[in-house]
Amino acid sequence: MEKIESLNLLHRAFSVFLFNSKYELLLQQRSGTKVTFPLVWTNTCCSHPLYRESELIEENALGVRNAAQRKLLDELGICAEDVPVDEFTPLGRILYKAPSDGKWGEHELDYLLFIVRDVSVNPNPDEVAEYKYVNREQLKELLRKADAGEEGLKLSPWFRLVVDNFLFKWWDHLEKGTLNEVIDMKTIHKLT
Repeated sequence: MEKIESLNLLHRAFSVFLFNSKYELLLQQRSGTKVTFPLVWTNTCCSHPLYRESELIEENALGVRNAAQRKLLDELGICAEDVPVDEFTPLGRILYKAPSDGKWGEHELDYLLFIVRDVSVNPNPDEVAEYKYVNREQLKELLRKADAGEEGLKLSPWFRLVVDNFLFKWWDHLEKGTLNEVIDMKTIHKLT
């Protein structure tokens, strides 16, 4: 976090929001061994594109979609065939900064990806402590508990920013089949 602040370091990231055919969102609780934000609940998968040709392709956010497919396998054991890169919808980008424990933190340009697929989940315990699907009402209850500090429940800062600014509106469009109406990959939303 010290280097992030003093040098204004920034890196690319992505956040996947995977819904099943009932439009329930797959959430994960990050493993307790994670360096940043251990044991917090977050969206389906969050990580960083690697510096490799397949993940640097900017056109239609293909590099980020390739990275998302790779990390869904790494974190949740979701096979690439179950999440084809062409099925991801890049919806937008956010810029945010968040300290984790004082020593570590994130400063990211985060690409937000939606996908609807029924998948088999086999989580990697080094990455994921728990997972569950939630509908809107269950997510709202999770938010209420996190806000009240109940059950020690915490949410990742990037997930909370997306929830507070976009998620429910985008979820509506997803269910109506009008998700293309809310795609905005030109704007970088600076959120705090």
